[in-house]
Amino acid sequence: MRIDRYKLTAELMRQEITQGRLAELAGVSRASVNNIKGGKRCSDEVGHKIANALKVPIEKLLEK
Repeated sequence: MRIDRYKLTAELMRQEITQGRLAELAGVSRASVNNIKGGKRCSDEVGHKIANALKVPIEKLLEK
């Protein structure tokens, strides 16, 4: 799964959440969040955890 790094960054800014806080809320490592923001792929599980932590549908974060 590839989360769009620009969409993720925009959502973090909109909600005023840091990468570290997102990692805590999602139960994933900060390195995972950093890798995703760097454009790397993630597992479906990690992607869904991040979307759930942000309270947005996963489709809102995915690359098209």
